[in-house]
Amino acid sequence: MKRFDIIVIGSGSANIVVDEALEKGLKCAMIENGKFGGTCLTRGCIPTKVMVTVADFIRQAQKASKIGINIKDISVDFDKVSKRVWQKIDESKDVYQYYKSKENLTVYEGTAKFISDKEIKVVFNDSAKQDEIITADKIVIGAGARTKVPKIEGLEEVGYLTSESFFGDKFPKKPYESVTVIGGGYIGVEFAHILSALGSKVNIVQHNMYLLPKEEEDISVAIPEILSKYGIDVYTNKDTIRTYMQDGKKILEFKNISNGRLYSVKSDEIIVAPGVMSNADTLDIQNTSIELEKGYIKTNEFLETTVDGVYAIGDINGKYQFRHKANYEAEILSHNLFYAKDNDYEFVSYDAVPAVTYIYPQVAHVGLTEKEARKKGYKIQVALHYYYQTAKGFALGYDEGEEGDGFVKIIIEKDSKKILGVHIIGDEASILLQPYVELMNAGEKIIQPINEEIGSQLTKRLRKENYKRNLNPNTIELTNKTMVAHPSLSEVSIWTKYMDFK
Repeated sequence: MKRFDIIVIGSGSANIVVDEALEKGLKCAMIENGKFGGTCLTRGCIPTKVMVTVADFIRQAQKASKIGINIKDISVDFDKVSKRVWQKIDESKDVYQYYKSKENLTVYEGTAKFISDKEIKVVFNDSAKQDEIITADKIVIGAGARTKVPKIEGLEEVGYLTSESFFGDKFPKKPYESVTVIGGGYIGVEFAHILSALGSKVNIVQHNMYLLPKEEEDISVAIPEILSKYGIDVYTNKDTIRTYMQDGKKILEFKNISNGRLYSVKSDEIIVAPGVMSNADTLDIQNTSIELEKGYIKTNEFLETTVDGVYAIGDINGKYQFRHKANYEAEILSHNLFYAKDNDYEFVSYDAVPAVTYIYPQVAHVGLTEKEARKKGYKIQVALHYYYQTAKGFALGYDEGEEGDGFVKIIIEKDSKKILGVHIIGDEASILLQPYVELMNAGEKIIQPINEEIGSQLTKRLRKENYKRNLNPNTIELTNKTMVAHPSLSEVSIWTKYMDFK
């Protein structure tokens, strides 16, 4: 059995841990069963935002007449769009070559299968290779998540796409004439925005009463109207029943959950995007003492699992599915594993996780919704400020009372004036959000136990001491330690940790 100092499963944000371990001269193993670079690079935030940007420009051109610009005959060079998408996805090959060239690092192309708490069997993608068993004192699980495909009669026979296959071997050679999206979370509505702007007739079918149900209700209720304005047919509060082929089209049948009324839509393609599920089930976790919760690996505020020396970061721990959150966790874990000294430990806090949905206009939030704040017992005050009330908002074409008018909603604690949540819909919402993310992360923060039953002796001591950290808002340390929505232009100014100060 080959022994390493540290084993890392996954090649997305977990790369950060590998980089720091190599910097310390440790003997490392990396296990990856797919494309290198993780979901974000290969099928998530980066390729989708290349396409979202095209869709945004199209919508802006269509809206330009409001400010006196008449643009006719908008055309899309889809071959060029595709080339730019794959230019980014293919950077996965560079990631692979980079790590293959590293000394002290063994790269395994295959699937990790736990056979005990600290022993892993690598099942190689190349079936000609014999399985290999490896072990390490420290194991970091960053194996991500995948699309959760619902059980719908006929779906397998008819065929469908997911984000994995769309940005894989089924990437379209041209925009579809029509497409039905199952799922109204951020992945589903982004697909609807992209494909509709490119000229596809889009249906979106959602089980929940709302699209983007995790957003502030004022925003969620506005989304169907905005999408409908661009020709997207929205069906909410619907249960999918079955799908079948008819006259060369894919028919999806569904019913109203409240009254049972039946509906059907037809399209050339179906995209399944109802959410994601943890990849923990692919790792034979049942052979370990690692505990799961709803399929996700349980972690605490130090990213520890129920097995000492085993950590989980990113999508697989179920704490928000965003690359910037995963990077944040990887940086904190790397610090604690390789650099921390007495009273220099870092812990995660999920109070200020920015979330952005890249439709037109953008939707962004950080912190609690009004309903969540009240449920937690806060006495709150709420303020709304509309885009049209500012000179720039007027210049962009926002009008009072207009459908889809942009606004910022801020929720604060009444007595302390502490910011509890910020919610934005409108142009460049991701940029407008970032100052509030910084403010909510600044100052003193006392450790808040997460899954308190998990904890090493050190963790228990730090909790008992009410361990705290303090981020001075006057220093660059605040931006270094604050999440920034990825990918957004805020990264240009906020990624100070990557800047070369001289």
